[in-house]
Amino acid sequence: MQDRVFKTKGFCAAAGKAAIEDSELCGAIREVFKGQADDLGGGVWKKRLNDNRHRSIILAKGKFYWVYQFLFSKQTQSNINRQELLAFRKLAKAYEKLTRQQIQMLLDRQDFTEICHEKKN
Repeated sequence: MQDRVFKTKGFCAAAGKAAIEDSELCGAIREVFKGQADDLGGGVWKKRLNDNRHRSIILAKGKFYWVYQFLFSKQTQSNINRQELLAFRKLAKAYEKLTRQQIQMLLDRQDFTEICHEKKN
């Protein structure tokens, strides 16, 4: 089974400002695969990054596609609120409906950037 991992254009910008590299994101997603993240339900996961200074919100499409969607600093925001969580769950549901062609279009338009391929046994 192969998992594809993406980051959104907005996440790219935030990660760049926070000096979080793709190699750290790929390592973090491997930890998510091992259950080392907070499952917020509805395809929404929260994972600590950057020596616990930042939090990422990752959306999963059927656990085959993973999208780094949102990044926030622990210093400026303690957590996402209920309204944000519901919005992320709604977005995760929308991602579930994306076809391979639509994902390719998002990649072509640079709305998504693919950062790693992982094979799970």
